[in-house]
Amino acid sequence: MDLSYWEIKNWFTNVDYTIVGSGIVGIHAALHLRERFPESKILVLEKGMLPQGASTKNAGFACFGSLSEIIDDLRNHAEEEVINLIRRRWEGLQLLRKRLGDSQIDFKPYGGYELFLKDDNNGFAEAQSRMPFINEILKPIFRSDVFSKEVDRFGFQQTNEYLFFNPFEAQIDTGNMMQALLKQAISENILILNQQTVTAYHEKTAGVEVVLGDFSFLTQKLLFATNGFASGITGGEVKPARAQVLITAPIPGLDIRGTFHLDKGYYYFRNIGERILFGGGRNLDFDGETTTEFGLTEKIQNRLEQLLKEVILPGRDFRIEHRWSGIMGMGASKNPIVSRLSERVYCGVRLGGMGVAIGSLVGKELADLV
Repeated sequence: MDLSYWEIKNWFTNVDYTIVGSGIVGIHAALHLRERFPESKILVLEKGMLPQGASTKNAGFACFGSLSEIIDDLRNHAEEEVINLIRRRWEGLQLLRKRLGDSQIDFKPYGGYELFLKDDNNGFAEAQSRMPFINEILKPIFRSDVFSKEVDRFGFQQTNEYLFFNPFEAQIDTGNMMQALLKQAISENILILNQQTVTAYHEKTAGVEVVLGDFSFLTQKLLFATNGFASGITGGEVKPARAQVLITAPIPGLDIRGTFHLDKGYYYFRNIGERILFGGGRNLDFDGETTTEFGLTEKIQNRLEQLLKEVILPGRDFRIEHRWSGIMGMGASKNPIVSRLSERVYCGVRLGGMGVAIGSLVGKELADLV
């Protein structure tokens, strides 16, 4: 980089904290560091034009797990671990709402629903039988039952006539949320540089040398908030998971309001006004979707369109207006990794597809490690 004296002096000299990643976790970490260290110099580096990964590409679900997803988690995690994870997701959502305010993020408490395809009788039966137990273990967090069974009033086809309803779930506007966070960071004198890729870092006696291509600078502490792109710094404990999404043009008279889950959360849809946003399907090709490359595949997009036509909007005319993808961070465990990698280097990654919910809390926990 051909930098001037002024640029080096103002942006890259006497840096106290450098955060890699300007998504939900990175900006929350920066804001929390500012609260703790008011006079510090905080620099955020972002490799994309906008926050890369999932922070501006997600579906805007303020959720903490569908009924079948929680049941599935209990097969792979201890009960106490699952309860704690849901508690942290719920606390993270409250942190996000408190920091930004419901109007800023267009918080809409429509509730969440889970539907089951007719050929998934076993899944529905298990969810119905396990619902009282799940409600019981979650009662200390929510003070009331989370899940209840309701008759489908939305006109879905090829599904069970009953849905499971969760009144604590809501929608947010992902774009508004990230814009508000970035504005807050700038107002707090946090420096943000986009299209900067950290190619290496080296711990020195006086700090950490951060390498950006052919340029390097020194920072006292280095924090990684790169989620799905973090496999290199966590020894493979984080695996990228691509999520493909589409959105329709406005559908006049659309009477679907809420957030909806299908197939253990592998498919999800919601309304945005009179549009339907629909995403998921990585379970059709786990290997192919374990990638840091953005992109769309015919197999998954065709399945999303098929479910739209046959299940969600049967008999309705609609047009797909836009498609995109995002990169999430997954692993063998759904618990986020918030850890100190060395004396001066830290990371807060592996959000398990629940960045909107748990990202605020992980950012705070990451800053608290310093």
